[in-house]
Amino acid sequence: MSQTKKVKTTPVTTNRAGFVFKKINYQLFIASIVIVAIGFILMMGTENIYSFTKITLAPLVVVAGFALGFVAILYKPKNKTNQE
Repeated sequence: MSQTKKVKTTPVTTNRAGFVFKKINYQLFIASIVIVAIGFILMMGTENIYSFTKITLAPLVVVAGFALGFVAILYKPKNKTNQE
């Protein structure tokens, strides 16, 4: 009696190389870059160095922009069939 070995074959799957993040992540990240830029623009100027805008408002805007950047990286959208 001869025994034949059966070889298991796995189906070949093609992996599509895609983007790491979804469209909403990139939109949030671009928005965070814009907010950080606005914060740095608020810090510029030739007016009083100790103004409320330069001392308080601009740093808060920059920190908010960086926080939005972290949210953009960590945000995981829900799976939808029509989402790109």
